[in-house]
Amino acid sequence: MTLLIVPVMIIFGVFLLAMVTVGIWAYQDTVTFSDFALGGRRLSAPAAALSAGASDMSGWLFLGLPGAVYAAGIGATWIAVGLAAGTYLNWRMVAPRLRTYTELAGDAKTLSAYLEERFEDGSRVLRLLSATVIVVFFTVYVASGLLAGGVLFEGIFGGGFEFALTVFAAVIVFYTVLGGFRAVSVTHSVQATLMFCVALALPAIGIGVLGGFGALRGAITEKSASLLDMAGQAEFDGSRWTTGEPLTAVAVISLLAWGLGYFGQPHILVRFMSIRSTREIPLARRIGVGWVVVCLAGASLVGLVGIGALDHTLENPETVFIELCAQLVNPWIAGVLLVAVLAAIKSTVDSQLLVSAMALTEDFYRAFVKRRAGDAAMVLAARATVVVVALVAYVIALSGGAVLDIVAYAWAGFGAAFGPVILLSLYWPRMTRAGAIAGIVTGAATVVLWKHIDPLLGPLQSGIYEIVPGVIAATAAALVFGKFVGLPPRRTWAGPMERKGASTVPVG
Repeated sequence: MTLLIVPVMIIFGVFLLAMVTVGIWAYQDTVTFSDFALGGRRLSAPAAALSAGASDMSGWLFLGLPGAVYAAGIGATWIAVGLAAGTYLNWRMVAPRLRTYTELAGDAKTLSAYLEERFEDGSRVLRLLSATVIVVFFTVYVASGLLAGGVLFEGIFGGGFEFALTVFAAVIVFYTVLGGFRAVSVTHSVQATLMFCVALALPAIGIGVLGGFGALRGAITEKSASLLDMAGQAEFDGSRWTTGEPLTAVAVISLLAWGLGYFGQPHILVRFMSIRSTREIPLARRIGVGWVVVCLAGASLVGLVGIGALDHTLENPETVFIELCAQLVNPWIAGVLLVAVLAAIKSTVDSQLLVSAMALTEDFYRAFVKRRAGDAAMVLAARATVVVVALVAYVIALSGGAVLDIVAYAWAGFGAAFGPVILLSLYWPRMTRAGAIAGIVTGAATVVLWKHIDPLLGPLQSGIYEIVPGVIAATAAALVFGKFVGLPPRRTWAGPMERKGASTVPVG
């Protein structure tokens, strides 16, 4: 790479310093545990939409997704189609009811607390189980974000992966510990805006350099016509592309199935819980869905532009964004563009750290250790747990791996464990505690064990993304146990349009 280091280092340094400053500023307004956990439920529609999007689109947006498209062509964009559809359905089906129900459920600050209240679980098994799943999968998820940060720094500055990883983790932990949800949400608004602009800018620059879309198409076709086949995927060996096998129905379903994961992602659902009123949700939905569509389309185009515009092939396709910045623009502009990758990584890692800390603090510490803990003790405990989770994730990240693979595993775990249960809790008032427990256990276990189960099926093995069997198994378990095991809740949980809540209004 010919990227000059000093301009990029200066821009990165200014950006990281700004994030630290936000943490110090937000520290003044973070007094109660509600402030630290949900920002006092005061997010506006634009802030909630941008924060949800930034929390969702981790480093894989500018590393994993463009890399997948660079290696396989537009057939890999079925992932983007599934994610765009999932984003819309999540805002439409989950956001209004979850915002209302979590307030009615004793002002629940975590998903585990909501589920415990919703299913009247006096044994606290449901809270313990769901919090455990959150902490386990989020620790892996945070590790993927830290790993992506290491890949970014290593790709730009060369060696020193461990040092870069340490600095990156330290900055995120610092402002998250100080400012909690408020600091995270404020930084998300800035970072999401930057990500949106860069998703438009870099592909536009590349297409302009090539001479337009026609020239891009010609350059890609010259490498392999299969790269432009939505029904197929190319094979890339690090030096050239060859025609691969046509996409099977199972492969397309696996890619689209990423959209199923949205209903169970705690770091996204908590944004629905923190929006100040259901009145804000229609506007937030439009902003959020529009943002996601533009960012996914832009990131996919980055992969295609990399095929046509780069003067060399890439040993690691996940560096295509970085390589395009180095080749197409001057170092100062490249620094601004690359900060968007840093923003995408940070905005997901800090959300996941915060949700993990809330699970450990609210669902373990206060629920089982110190039930009468005051705000000061809870905030202190939450800050300590942010550090603990980050340290464990840091150790995992040091072992390396592919960013997209790690994200796919954690995404499937949450989608299968919580997605069906959350939807049923919002739309099936008579569902029982047993159904919720069965759904979470079955979904999580299926995802964890699927890679061992699928090969045992012999000729029947599918190679399908584990979220699909996970969601199917979890839904079936929740329906069967929810119908036939245990008593339904004594409290009547009607739809939010039928309830009288402080924030409940009809939404469009």
